[in-house]
Order: sequence, then structure tokens, then C-alpha cells
Amino acid sequence: MSMSMSMTITSLNSDLHPIILIPGSGGNQLEARLTSSYKPSSLFCHLQKGTGWFRMWFDPTVLVAPLTRCFAERMMIYYHSEIDDYRNAPGVETRVPYFGSIKGMLYLDPNLKHLTEYMATIVSTLEELGYKDKETLFGAPYDFRYGLAANSHPSKVGTQYLQDLKNLIESVVASNNGKQVILVAHSLGGLFALELLNRNSLSWRRQFVKHLVTLGTPWGGTVQQMLTFASGNALGVPIVNPLLVRGEQRSSESNQWLLPNPSLYGSRPLLISTFNNKTYSALDMPQFLEDIGFKEGVEPYKARIIPLVERLDEPGVTVTCLVGTNVETPYRLEYGTGGFDAGPKVDYGDGDGTVNLISLLRLKSEWSGSKNQELDVVKLPGISHSDILKDKRALAEIVKIVTEINTGYI
Repeated sequence: MSMSMSMTITSLNSDLHPIILIPGSGGNQLEARLTSSYKPSSLFCHLQKGTGWFRMWFDPTVLVAPLTRCFAERMMIYYHSEIDDYRNAPGVETRVPYFGSIKGMLYLDPNLKHLTEYMATIVSTLEELGYKDKETLFGAPYDFRYGLAANSHPSKVGTQYLQDLKNLIESVVASNNGKQVILVAHSLGGLFALELLNRNSLSWRRQFVKHLVTLGTPWGGTVQQMLTFASGNALGVPIVNPLLVRGEQRSSESNQWLLPNPSLYGSRPLLISTFNNKTYSALDMPQFLEDIGFKEGVEPYKARIIPLVERLDEPGVTVTCLVGTNVETPYRLEYGTGGFDAGPKVDYGDGDGTVNLISLLRLKSEWSGSKNQELDVVKLPGISHSDILKDKRALAEIVKIVTEINTGYI
């Protein structure tokens, strides 16, 4: 390598805008500890009591039916009306390891790298550009079971995460000679990132954040989330009974955030049920929650979620949305006489396999024509919701954006 080439690379690396990666739901490790208040429902669940901190997500024991129930019990969170907020199950303490680093987001289980890779490929791609963990590349993992609520309602865990993320951004900018950060957020992480921006002043945003890049963010929820609430979702693992994890998935505050947005989906039938002769649109979500047997979710949904998702304000920071398209995505669910436990017939439409196209493109439809907001939407045909973190075409787009920012083109 010539001296001039070496100097060029060194100069580029010292001039990198730091990047903070924000994962989607289930995209980082989560640890738990069981205290004396933990009351297991079975002997199987009792075995881990008092053993100190352990990785609760992802742990392969969830694939064993008796232990799947234990996993679901520990992952459950509960809404308490007296405090208008969510808390862990009694006797379960949780923590998110490696905040500030990308370490807990590379693989959900470092012992099963091939099966649980999450951000390893995108991280290695950024490392090839000269990025280094905890120097110019950072991670902002979180307890993805918790979400946010409208400003008039408390959301202790989610709000604390936004504060931690804000502090991380400020410290990263300070340690990188004042260079603004690039936020790269997958799926649910994009919703948190936009809320962070909009809950801080415009002057703060422009001082500390250069660009927000989102990957497959469900800006208006998904039809698939109705399937999760109605029948449970084994997340593609054939040996897991979705009914065993349904209660835990319903309890998740962030999952309510991802139900189809009424203002976006409107009155279009999303779920047709033969056994009770009802049809549900996004406007019927409270009734849907009650009819599936999750009555306790109705009030927090109406009070905390609906005001949160009504509109998405422009942050005044450049946003680029990378979205997968032309992948079969649940569009309408049809339940027969077997009821919600039996699972539906699924009609498919356009999207990334998880998020409907109308949700992926929500920012484009709501912010079009704005003079105060720069927005670019890049469609990636045939790339799924998870593959957007690994596919060469998606990675090439991310590299292009980051390189253009670092060289001053955008």
C-alpha cells in the first residue's frame, strides 16, 4: 500500500460520522434474575430460581415445550391501572447487557451464531468502512417488551430508554470532535428513534443528529400483529406451539404499538371471523382485543396507544427509509369455526413479509410536499424484513448513504 493511500484511509476514518445502531423487537439480548418473590408454576420453572443473572432472550430452552411455558411466564409484563404503566412479572428482574456496544446485537445467542445472527453482517460491513465498536460504532439495545405512550401517560422503561439514548448520542458526539451521529434503526427501533427526535428540541436534533436511516420500520403497524394477538406467533420456529407464547406476546406494551393504525388502515376488513360472524378493521381494535380474550388490553390501548400513533411529526432531520417490497405479507386473516386458537387462512399482499407496504410507506404519504423535511424512500424488491440486515443490495444502499454523508455529499 502506498503512503498516499494509507494517509487517505486514515484521514477518512478520523472523519467518520459515528453510527448508533438501534435494533428492532427481539433484536438484542435480554437478561433476567429470579428473586424470592418469583412463584414458578411448575417444577421445571423452579430449576432456574436463585441462579443469578441468565440470558432470557435468546435461550434455546424456549424450544422445549415445558420450558416454553417458563420462558413465557418470565417474559410477561403487566399493566397496572393504579400507576398507568407496565412492570415485570413478580420476582423477575431484567437488564439489557452491553448498552453502548454492538456486542449484544450481533447474535441473540453467541453459542448459536448461525441460527441467531442479527446484526453481525451489517456490523462487519460498517467495520470495512473503518468503523470500530465503542469508538465510532455504537449499539443502543433496549427492553423491547416495553414501548412508549402518549405524552400524558407514564412509560417508565421506554422513557428511560429514550433518555439513555439521548445521553449516548451526546457523549458519542463529544468524543468524536462534535460530529453528529447517524442513527441506523431496524423495525421497531425506527419508531423509538423518531420519538426521540420529536421529544427533543429542533436545535438539539440538528446539533447532534445528522441523519436517520430506518430499515423496514412499521410506521403504521402490521396485519401480522393481529395474528400474533389472536393466535400467537412462533416466529417461524415449527416446534414451538404459538399458543404457549400468546399470552406473553399479548402482554407486550410494544406489541400494542404495532397493531394496525386506524388512521392508516381505516375501515378495510383486516380479519374476518366465521365462528362469531364478525369482521374487524383497524377501527375495531378495542372490540378485537376484547373478543380474543384480552380485555385487560383495551383501556391501555385506547388511552396510551391511540393518541401516540395518530400522527407522525416531521423531525426536521434528514430521514431515509429502506423498505423491502414484493414479498408476500399478511393482508387479511380469515378464521373459521375452529376459533382463534386454530389459526387463520392468510391472504397476502405487498410488503416485506412482515410489514405491509402501506405501513412501510407511511412517512412518504404523510410528509409528501413538506418544505421542512427531507425524506428519501428506497424500495428494495424481494428483500424481506429480516434479510434487509444481510442482503447485499440493502447493505450497498447503507454503505452508499454512510459514504455520502462522510464525504460531504449529503
